[in-house]
Amino acid sequence: MNTLRHLKWSDLGWEQMNPLLDRQFISTQSLTVARFALKKGCVVPRHQHQNEQVTMVLEGALKFGMDDREVVVRAGEALCIPPNLPHSAEALEDTRVMDIFAPPRADWAQQADAYLRGKK
Repeated sequence: MNTLRHLKWSDLGWEQMNPLLDRQFISTQSLTVARFALKKGCVVPRHQHQNEQVTMVLEGALKFGMDDREVVVRAGEALCIPPNLPHSAEALEDTRVMDIFAPPRADWAQQADAYLRGKK
Protein backbone atom coordinates (compact mmCIF):
# COMPACT_ATOMS: atom_id res chain seq x y z
CA MET A 1 0.00 0.00 0.00
CA ASN A 2 3.01 2.30 -0.11
CA THR A 3 2.19 3.56 -3.60
CA LEU A 4 0.55 6.66 -4.99
CA ARG A 5 -3.17 6.09 -5.56
CA HIS A 6 -5.70 8.54 -6.99
CA LEU A 7 -9.20 7.56 -5.92
CA LYS A 8 -12.69 8.96 -6.42
CA TRP A 9 -15.23 8.44 -3.65
CA SER A 10 -17.88 8.11 -6.36
CA ASP A 11 -16.06 5.06 -7.76
CA LEU A 12 -15.88 3.26 -4.41
CA GLY A 13 -19.58 2.66 -3.86
CA TRP A 14 -21.26 2.55 -0.47
CA GLU A 15 -21.33 -0.52 1.79
CA GLN A 16 -24.64 -0.89 3.62
CA MET A 17 -23.72 -1.87 7.18
CA ASN A 18 -27.34 -1.96 8.36
CA PRO A 19 -30.58 -0.29 7.21
CA LEU A 20 -29.57 3.04 8.81
CA LEU A 21 -25.81 3.10 8.15
CA ASP A 22 -23.73 3.20 4.97
CA ARG A 23 -19.91 3.37 4.81
CA GLN A 24 -17.00 3.96 2.44
CA PHE A 25 -13.37 3.76 3.48
CA ILE A 26 -9.84 4.01 2.19
CA SER A 27 -6.82 2.69 4.08
CA THR A 28 -3.13 3.45 3.68
CA GLN A 29 -0.13 2.16 5.60
CA SER A 30 -0.71 4.71 8.35
CA LEU A 31 -4.41 5.56 8.51
CA THR A 32 -7.99 4.92 7.46
CA VAL A 33 -10.33 7.61 6.14
CA ALA A 34 -14.04 6.79 6.17
CA ARG A 35 -17.26 8.43 5.09
CA PHE A 36 -20.50 7.48 6.82
CA ALA A 37 -24.12 8.27 6.00
CA LEU A 38 -26.34 7.76 9.05
CA LYS A 39 -30.10 8.07 8.99
CA LYS A 40 -31.84 9.75 11.92
CA GLY A 41 -32.07 7.33 14.85
CA CYS A 42 -29.06 5.23 13.78
CA VAL A 43 -27.17 4.00 16.84
CA VAL A 44 -23.56 2.87 16.71
CA PRO A 45 -23.36 0.69 19.83
CA ARG A 46 -20.78 1.18 22.55
CA HIS A 47 -17.39 -0.06 21.36
CA GLN A 48 -13.72 0.75 21.62
CA HIS A 49 -10.67 0.30 19.43
CA GLN A 50 -6.94 0.79 19.54
CA ASN A 51 -7.21 3.52 16.91
CA GLU A 52 -7.14 7.24 17.57
CA GLN A 53 -10.22 8.72 15.87
CA VAL A 54 -11.16 12.15 14.56
CA THR A 55 -14.82 12.50 13.57
CA MET A 56 -15.83 15.50 11.48
CA VAL A 57 -19.56 16.08 11.05
CA LEU A 58 -20.25 17.40 7.55
CA GLU A 59 -24.07 17.49 7.79
CA GLY A 60 -26.47 16.78 10.65
CA ALA A 61 -25.60 15.97 14.25
CA LEU A 62 -24.24 13.01 16.26
CA LYS A 63 -24.58 12.49 20.00
CA PHE A 64 -21.58 10.61 21.39
CA GLY A 65 -21.80 8.83 24.72
CA MET A 66 -18.79 8.09 26.89
CA ASP A 67 -18.76 6.75 30.45
CA ASP A 68 -18.89 10.14 32.11
CA ARG A 69 -20.57 12.41 29.54
CA GLU A 70 -22.39 13.00 26.29
CA VAL A 71 -21.17 15.31 23.52
CA VAL A 72 -23.27 16.53 20.59
CA VAL A 73 -21.19 17.22 17.49
CA ARG A 74 -22.85 19.25 14.74
CA ALA A 75 -22.00 20.17 11.16
CA GLY A 76 -18.70 22.04 11.04
CA GLU A 77 -17.46 20.49 14.30
CA ALA A 78 -15.08 17.65 15.11
CA LEU A 79 -14.50 15.26 18.00
CA CYS A 80 -11.10 13.72 18.80
CA ILE A 81 -11.44 10.31 20.49
CA PRO A 82 -8.33 8.83 22.09
CA PRO A 83 -7.43 5.13 21.65
CA ASN A 84 -9.34 2.59 23.76
CA LEU A 85 -12.04 5.02 24.97
CA PRO A 86 -15.41 3.22 25.03
CA HIS A 87 -17.96 5.28 23.09
CA SER A 88 -21.28 5.11 21.25
CA ALA A 89 -23.00 7.44 18.80
CA GLU A 90 -26.57 8.28 17.81
CA ALA A 91 -27.65 10.26 14.74
CA LEU A 92 -29.98 13.03 15.93
CA GLU A 93 -30.90 13.74 12.30
CA ASP A 94 -29.76 12.46 8.91
CA THR A 95 -25.99 12.87 9.21
CA ARG A 96 -22.85 12.62 7.08
CA VAL A 97 -19.44 12.33 8.71
CA MET A 98 -15.82 11.83 7.77
CA ASP A 99 -13.68 9.83 10.20
CA ILE A 100 -9.92 9.49 10.29
CA PHE A 101 -8.32 6.62 12.20
CA ALA A 102 -4.67 5.93 13.02
CA PRO A 103 -3.40 3.27 12.78
CA PRO A 104 -5.56 1.85 9.94
CA ARG A 105 -8.71 -0.12 10.80
CA ALA A 106 -7.45 -3.67 10.27
CA ASP A 107 -10.72 -4.98 11.77
CA TRP A 108 -12.70 -3.38 8.95
CA ALA A 109 -10.43 -4.83 6.27
CA GLN A 110 -11.08 -8.26 7.84
CA GLN A 111 -14.85 -7.53 8.17
CA ALA A 112 -14.55 -7.96 11.95
CA ASP A 113 -16.96 -5.07 12.49
CA ALA A 114 -20.13 -6.85 13.59
CA TYR A 115 -21.08 -3.99 15.92
CA LEU A 116 -21.65 -1.78 12.84
CA ARG A 117 -23.57 -4.51 11.03
CA GLY A 118 -26.11 -4.90 13.84
CA LYS A 119 -24.67 -8.27 14.88
CA LYS A 120 -23.17 -9.36 18.19
